[in-house]
Order: sequence, then C-alpha cells, then structure tokens
Amino acid sequence: MVQYLSPSLDLSFAALSDATRRGIIDQLGRGDASITSLADKFQMTLTGMKKHVQVLERAGLVVTQKVGRVRTCKLGKRGLKAEAEWIEAHRKLFEARFEALDVIISEMNQEGSDDSAS
Repeated sequence: MVQYLSPSLDLSFAALSDATRRGIIDQLGRGDASITSLADKFQMTLTGMKKHVQVLERAGLVVTQKVGRVRTCKLGKRGLKAEAEWIEAHRKLFEARFEALDVIISEMNQEGSDDSAS
C-alpha cells in the first residue's frame, strides 16, 4: 500500500469524517462556545464532546482555552486551505476522467448508429 506523507491532511480528513465534528466546526463558525454548550447543543455527554473536541484540536481545526472551570472552543487559525487544494486537484482529475469516458461513450453510440444505418 502506498503511504503519502501528509499527516496534517490525514488528521483533518479523519476529524472531518464524523458528522458531529463537522457540526461542531459549523457551530464554532458562528462563534466561540464552551464544551458544555456544545454538548447541550448536540445532546451528548461532556465526556463524548471532549473526545470530539480533542480530535478536532489534534487536527488543528479547533483550539481550546480553559478559564477557571470553563473550557472554551474556537476555530483554529490554520483553516482548511491545504484540504481544499487537495480536493480541488482531485476534483479536476475526476472531471477529466469523466469527460474522457463521455467521449468514449459518444464514439460507441456513434459506431452503433452507423452500423444500424448500413
């Protein structure tokens, strides 16, 4: 199996593979929130929410700050530029392959209609 050396992309995509974590990112896009408020919003335990936030934090997508007994979460500063560039490159690759497939199908359909006209 080929291994690529992009641990930050791996961490990001792993973190974003979960619907709850994507929801957390959406929520934090609206403003900072405590882990308690996120847990309430997503109807889960504090322990469960802490685990989700830790995954996002390891990926650099979220940062937390503890003030007293409250741990506040906010979006990380690094953003998703590298991930968006990776997706865009692969989107172009898939588009090119589908366009090539369309040409082949059109040629096959043309050949089929030419054969039936004879």
